[in-house]
Amino acid sequence: MMIRQQFFEGDEIRDAGLTTPDDIERFDDIAYGADPEWQMLDVYRPKGATLPLPVIVSIHGGGWVYGDKERYQWYCMNLAQRGFVVVNFTYRLAPEFQFPASMEDTCLAFQWMVDHIAQYGGDLEHVFAVGDSAGGHMLGLFCNMCTNPAYAAEYDFAVPQGFVPTAVAFNCAAFHIEVNDDPNDLTSALMVDYLPNGVDEHEISLVNVVPHVTADFPPSYIMTCDGDFLHDAAEPMSKLLRKLGVVHELHVYGGIGEELPHVFHCNMKSEDARRCNDDECRFFKRFV
Repeated sequence: MMIRQQFFEGDEIRDAGLTTPDDIERFDDIAYGADPEWQMLDVYRPKGATLPLPVIVSIHGGGWVYGDKERYQWYCMNLAQRGFVVVNFTYRLAPEFQFPASMEDTCLAFQWMVDHIAQYGGDLEHVFAVGDSAGGHMLGLFCNMCTNPAYAAEYDFAVPQGFVPTAVAFNCAAFHIEVNDDPNDLTSALMVDYLPNGVDEHEISLVNVVPHVTADFPPSYIMTCDGDFLHDAAEPMSKLLRKLGVVHELHVYGGIGEELPHVFHCNMKSEDARRCNDDECRFFKRFV
């Protein structure tokens, strides 16, 4: 698949030379489901920290067709350095595994976290989540499953009983999904791979975040940037949360001299990424 190759080459350039920080302890290749290829996760935490620590679960991006925990290890370890136990998981990708397989894996990963994170020094009373691009979209659907019983009933699997993230962060996320004939619309093209029926109205409804959001949605940090191709999705989500009275912040980051690209926060060599990730972790710590 061409898009996988393009994404991979870009990530290789971005992450070249990165190594595990000396102050991070990592636990790799932990099974959270029965599939040893896809349903695997890592846990990272700062060495020598006083435990327990608040938890962050990361849902990686990649257009629903690309990505894994290896691609996101540097970003997730960077979050751990800020005083968190971080769960970084791989999930099944389209087109080999279409919707809702990735959502089922997300629920399984959170269930593993609920059942086991205390063993790794995580505080189950303070569990946060981050997601970018397609991962942000999935995080939005997951939050709807946690807070909207009618929406959750559409699935034949479930979120952990009684679980709602303490707060969440959406990074350059896709909140609105539609399928059209525009050859330049990347999201529409990816939906053909992601959705079993492609243009089925019920499926399109299920994968749209905004229509299913309720006042019980968790506190949210919404981030976009001046060069984000999903930039226009952030304001409608913020407007809805404001109308519903959900605590949230909307931040639009701008570069100095040049536009910041989509998911710039994953570039561990970037000062702009450091600033954004600091801001999000400060937001989370308001709820600890």
